[in-house]
Amino acid sequence: MAQSDGRRLQEVLDGRWAHVRQAAREQLGGSHFVTVQGESIEQARERITRLLRELPIDPGVAAGFPREYGGSADPGASVVSAEMLAHIDLSLMVKAGVQWGLFGGAVTALGTERHHDAYLRRIVDAELLGCFAMTETGHGSDVQQLRTTCVYDPGTETFDLHTPHEAARKDYIGNAARDGRMAVVFAQLITQGKRYGVHAWLVPIRDEDGRPLPGVTIGDDGHKAGLLGVDNGRLSFDHVRVPREMLLDRYGQVAPDGTYTSSIANDTRRFFTMLGTLVRGRVVVGGSASSAAKSALTIAVRYGEARRQFTAPGQEREVVLNDYLAHQRALLVPLATTYALHFAQEELVTALHEVQTSSPASSASSASSASSAPEEQRQRELESRAAGLKAAQTWHATRTIQACREACGGAGYLAENRLPGLKADTDVFTTFEGDNTVLLQLVAKGLLTGYRDTFGSLDGWGRATFVAEQVRSMVLERTAARALIQRLVSAVPGRDEEVALTDRGWHVRMFEDREKHLLEGAIRRLRQGSGFAAFNDVQDHVLKAAAAHIDRVVLEAFVAAVDRAPDVALLSKVCDLYALSTIEADKGWYLEHQFLTPARSKAVTAKVNDLLKQLRPHLRTLVDAFAIPDAWLDAAILREEPARQETMAAHDQPLGATATKLEVAPA
Repeated sequence: MAQSDGRRLQEVLDGRWAHVRQAAREQLGGSHFVTVQGESIEQARERITRLLRELPIDPGVAAGFPREYGGSADPGASVVSAEMLAHIDLSLMVKAGVQWGLFGGAVTALGTERHHDAYLRRIVDAELLGCFAMTETGHGSDVQQLRTTCVYDPGTETFDLHTPHEAARKDYIGNAARDGRMAVVFAQLITQGKRYGVHAWLVPIRDEDGRPLPGVTIGDDGHKAGLLGVDNGRLSFDHVRVPREMLLDRYGQVAPDGTYTSSIANDTRRFFTMLGTLVRGRVVVGGSASSAAKSALTIAVRYGEARRQFTAPGQEREVVLNDYLAHQRALLVPLATTYALHFAQEELVTALHEVQTSSPASSASSASSASSAPEEQRQRELESRAAGLKAAQTWHATRTIQACREACGGAGYLAENRLPGLKADTDVFTTFEGDNTVLLQLVAKGLLTGYRDTFGSLDGWGRATFVAEQVRSMVLERTAARALIQRLVSAVPGRDEEVALTDRGWHVRMFEDREKHLLEGAIRRLRQGSGFAAFNDVQDHVLKAAAAHIDRVVLEAFVAAVDRAPDVALLSKVCDLYALSTIEADKGWYLEHQFLTPARSKAVTAKVNDLLKQLRPHLRTLVDAFAIPDAWLDAAILREEPARQETMAAHDQPLGATATKLEVAPA
């Protein structure tokens, strides 16, 4: 592949926010910000806190804040900046995400102008470090049932914030153990004897010297599997008095006499509207997981280009690892999926950017009423897409990093080669910012109920009354390039045997048919029962339907990207590999439901192997297009790469001879 084609591939991947990606490569270049191996927990925390204050803001993770407070009102740039930071140090990315995405984002989205004027500038400058205290020890995913209470007292015009028991303590809270001075605390609002659901308050937790304030108990979660530089901790409150003005009251206000008012009358709808404004954090976690997968794949692919193992009959030199089909399946197949997820993430970031910059209800200074129906529909679709892609990306990162670790053998197990750190740091992403299984249930519920205005309890599953035609109409709503997708699908002949395995319309139709069939089957089964038991009996079915939906969304994003870059032929081959390897991975289902014949199923596997052979010469080009600087990868096996290649070229000898030589070498 020509070098110019490789540059063009990078341009396609850099996409709409190419200037942000390039600025990160330049502003954060070198080794200053990269992970340091062997630190103690206190050394890691100190370094990450120091580096947080050195990060650029424009462009940067803080770019999403309003211009008048030091940001650039560019939420898309803030997400992409976080994705780039994830290549460098995931602790630094998470710390930045807590400070500017969760803590600052909550103040921006849930507060009003007085909160913004008082705090945002200091939050953007990282002068005021804060926490996002939502999760409780006993309630993680079920945020609506949090047990922390905040009871209003009109006599003092303050709220009484209280942790009623140990299971209600705030847990795993970033910035809590060491650095946070304030926290956005989520609790049940109670006034005039009535409960109004979960709201958020700005609560000071430490004084200027870092000591816990009266009534605030702070604990340290200590060592975790990864993310050593993030000071996760626990917060409990013993009847802490919080001034009425510290309620982040964009969606619900309490008057001095205790009267509660809100532009959204329904408590459940108001709760989900509040949470919906914080969707950016979920988008960042998914994109950052993909960044970690890209880093791991780059390290493993480049190592596989230099490392040789075993000789082929009649040959003197050992075979390069990347020439083995098994190695290609281990790396090229997840690489194709990584490309697909990249373009789906780009679509998601674009949707988030447009929703958060065009909707009057999402402007930073607005305390207005609920958004109009079309805006609310866009917000619900964004939340569902973010939930599904976050699950897909984080699970993919976990599997891919492990595959890359194994592909590098013993070298992959050494901390100096980065892969163990990537594995440890991303492991929590499958439950961070939403447990993946719960998120897929959210996706499925959105599909089955058509994004209802009010999300009810699980009993609502049993009352689903959609029929097959309604499902078809809903499913066929396209994600991007609607006309292109419809044209491709319409052009597919009726008989699969007449269709080339690389026909893009056939790929989309296979993904689409699986999704529709799964949804229709789930609805039929749900209509046979009612209540929680009916849902629980088909939970595996609805989760598979949600996963199939996300697969189709991802494929359509990739197809649209290929259409935008007709001059990059390599991209089309990678798209073929993603589509066919996904079909192959689920061919048991396709065979069982007669969407594939046994002969066609075997042909799919043969075609996947053929595509791997075609893409093998371009394997290095495909990872180089991510344009991750070597200093960010920071893997010793890459620094040794030129020497290893030179050594292997100079010594055409069996591995045993090399081992003998090493055994007698001086210690």
